[in-house]
Amino acid sequence: MVGFQRIFFLLAVGLLLLPQAAVAGVMVVVNPRSSVDHLSRDDVINIFMGRFRQLPNGLPASPVDLPVTERAKPEFYRLLVGKDMDQIAAYWSRLVFTGRTAPPMQAGSVEDMIRYLNANPGAVGYMDSNDVDRRVKAVLELK
Repeated sequence: MVGFQRIFFLLAVGLLLLPQAAVAGVMVVVNPRSSVDHLSRDDVINIFMGRFRQLPNGLPASPVDLPVTERAKPEFYRLLVGKDMDQIAAYWSRLVFTGRTAPPMQAGSVEDMIRYLNANPGAVGYMDSNDVDRRVKAVLELK
């Protein structure tokens, strides 16, 4: 029985040491050819919460959301506005019902978001910092 207890203990400790399913950080990203080199936190809040959708260079901003199955989405909204996905859904339900604005476009995956960013100069997205590569330009890091 001592051998079993030791194995159980080692497995439990090992599970505690495994990295959690959390993102390293969330990067706000734009088209790599964009003249936008930085967005402030307020800019991103305005763009993604439908308040004001214009980039600092004057182009209309086109926000793109990841699917809820991507770990970066709930982390993005938690870091940006301190809200969970149920609160974000309720927020958009109210705005859509009143006809004020529309929610961000929904990408099917990180790869879909990258394709959309590259095809649209005013597109703004976000992703886990581990997913950022030369196909996008990082303009704000949320931690």
